[in-house]
Amino acid sequence: MAKLTDRYDDKNIIELAKKDFEKEQRSKLPSIIVELASKGIIYPETNPLRSGKVEMRYMTAYDEDILTNTSYMREGVILDKLLEELIISDIDYKTVAQVDKDSLILNARIVSYGAEYPVKINDPKTKKELNRVVDLSKLTAKPFTLKSDKNGEFEYIVSDDVKLKFVFLSSKDIESIGKDNLISGLLSKMICQVNNTRSSADVEHFIQYEFLAKDSKDFRTFISENTPGIDYNYEFEGDDGGTFTARFQVGPDFFWF
Repeated sequence: MAKLTDRYDDKNIIELAKKDFEKEQRSKLPSIIVELASKGIIYPETNPLRSGKVEMRYMTAYDEDILTNTSYMREGVILDKLLEELIISDIDYKTVAQVDKDSLILNARIVSYGAEYPVKINDPKTKKELNRVVDLSKLTAKPFTLKSDKNGEFEYIVSDDVKLKFVFLSSKDIESIGKDNLISGLLSKMICQVNNTRSSADVEHFIQYEFLAKDSKDFRTFISENTPGIDYNYEFEGDDGGTFTARFQVGPDFFWF
């Protein structure tokens, strides 16, 4: 007579076999190499994301179930769940920086539903709302010129006496920041070194008692101006036949769900 533990082992074996089969079938799907907006330099050299490239497979009809999953909608994790399924590269998705997700989402949309994306845009001359089509394949990453060290950390000089090292955050880091301490919480996650100390207690002390509001604002402005990502400015044909450049918004219909 089979033991209860034997039945559990059989169940695990079947589950593993199922996962291996699914992995093998998905490996037969076409894939693309996506270049990250950060060029990979925001990650430690030990992280495979440091290469600045991620391989993603094409989406299937089965994957479209993710886009209509009501529980994912409520939690606001639809795109994260989709990317987790589509990424082939052997990476820890939780370490993907928030600033690089636009690159992955954009390419997932292009290979799944094509590069044409209809938008509504206001003509700055006539003030009319125009219906236009954006070629998503023409979008490029914003210039990113900061230099990192081998740990994917960047240097920022507050004053002659204070020098910081900081990192760009993953969505997991951002989600862990409390709603009641958005600014200080963000800073405590980003700043990993103050002068020669990497003690979390020393970093917290600096933020709480030494980092003046003006200096904090200057730092956040620097981050905002130097954050990698996709440039959503696009050249449109105007109502009068001329052209104008404007930033368009990506709506909830980006994946046609």
